[in-house]
Amino acid sequence: MVDHQRIYPAVDAEAPPPPTPTATVRRLVPHGHQRSSTTIQKDQLKENGTSTSPVDQQHHPPLGLQPLQVTRTIPVIPAAPKQPEKRSSSCTYCRCMCWALSILFLVLIITGATAAILYLVFRPKLPNYSVDSLKISNLRLNLDMSLYAKFDVKITADNPNKKIGIYYEQGGRLSVWYTNMRLCEGALPKFYQGHQNKTVLNVALTGQNQYGNILMNALQQQQQTGSIPLDLKVNAPVAIKLGTLKLRKVRILGQCLLVVDSLTANKFISITANKCRFRLKL
Repeated sequence: MVDHQRIYPAVDAEAPPPPTPTATVRRLVPHGHQRSSTTIQKDQLKENGTSTSPVDQQHHPPLGLQPLQVTRTIPVIPAAPKQPEKRSSSCTYCRCMCWALSILFLVLIITGATAAILYLVFRPKLPNYSVDSLKISNLRLNLDMSLYAKFDVKITADNPNKKIGIYYEQGGRLSVWYTNMRLCEGALPKFYQGHQNKTVLNVALTGQNQYGNILMNALQQQQQTGSIPLDLKVNAPVAIKLGTLKLRKVRILGQCLLVVDSLTANKFISITANKCRFRLKL
């Protein structure tokens, strides 16, 4: 009988052991529920023997899904407008003030220099006035107890300037007062007075005062003392002539304090005191 010899395969001690068969485990999903793609992908990876880590899941999103991009809106705060520099505005204001003061100072210097030159060249002087005589033509009480007065005044106007002429314009007035009550008034004539000239003016004054009874009694009582104070006022618009140049109109204001001995009509009246003063009003 023939012996059949059995041949056994040689076993390699260094070879890795053969893989053991594994059963495929599938998760049962209840009827009516659907598995998500992520769950399906995980099961497939497990069947293939691979695993997913959180890092892989973060960088590799599931199939069929797009990564959710979160857009963050950062509010933009507008920059505050720049405030104008106070220093620059204050410097501009200071420069403007300096220019204005400089111009004003220059104008004052020019004006003062011009006035000084004119004064040195022409040597201006105010005219002199004097009351030569006073005549009372009428002084009576009317039926309405008002006082009517008519005076004739003779005045001498003296221009002492050598290079200055005086134009007496229309509108000059001459009046006589007693204790702040006007007795009569008249107009000064219009004329031109040359250099170093004396001009005699005869001015007729008339007036009426409603407080005639009171005023007449006061004048009669004062006449008994032989000294009656009267106030003669002058308001004359004039224009100064410097050589051939005629300047703008100014006014000569004057006042003469007179003392007479009587106020009897049509009688010579003696002026015992005559003090006059005048000034120029621009």
